[in-house]
Amino acid sequence: MSAHDQLFGSYIPTGSWVHSLPVWSKYLLVFAGTIPSLLARQWWLALVVLAVACAVLLASRIPPRVSLRLGRGFLVLLAVLVGYQAIIGQLLVGVTLATNLVACLLLSRVLTMTTPANDLVDALVSAARPLDRVGLSSERFGLAVALMLRSIPYLVDLFADVRTAARARGLERNWFALVTPVIVGAVAYAQRTGEALAARGLGDD
Repeated sequence: MSAHDQLFGSYIPTGSWVHSLPVWSKYLLVFAGTIPSLLARQWWLALVVLAVACAVLLASRIPPRVSLRLGRGFLVLLAVLVGYQAIIGQLLVGVTLATNLVACLLLSRVLTMTTPANDLVDALVSAARPLDRVGLSSERFGLAVALMLRSIPYLVDLFADVRTAARARGLERNWFALVTPVIVGAVAYAQRTGEALAARGLGDD
């Protein structure tokens, strides 16, 4: 399993009722769950959102070891966050923030694990149709989203591969050895993507 899939997950068809829900309803679930919880920063609301996210993922019939799995790096991030807040005397704040982050991550998996990527992009393009009336292109917006969805997994996996290679050479604490290959790889990927778009006559205007 790639580093990106460990964090965000990828589409896993199971034929559940969650998979058959309209895409817009899943987007609505994500927004309705994450935004109020992040703004309110109440521990009880964070727990409610987390419970809802877990319930929906379990209802999707995707194995819990996949849908509810939290990567080691993510757990370290949560531990640092809670630990810092505990040191400054705000343990409850740290726990609330950590719970919100887990809830947001799991809600995002409701989208990525139960909906094909093409359907996610098509839904966004449909929602952006009003842009056509003001001279902007909803199709280009969809293309930008598709490129983002394709680029993020590549960059996450690239960093994971570079970190693994650096660790094998005893350079895991050398930021230059970590960052430089990632930058070079990202630039090369961007160039290849630009050349592919140009070859198809996209991005000329």
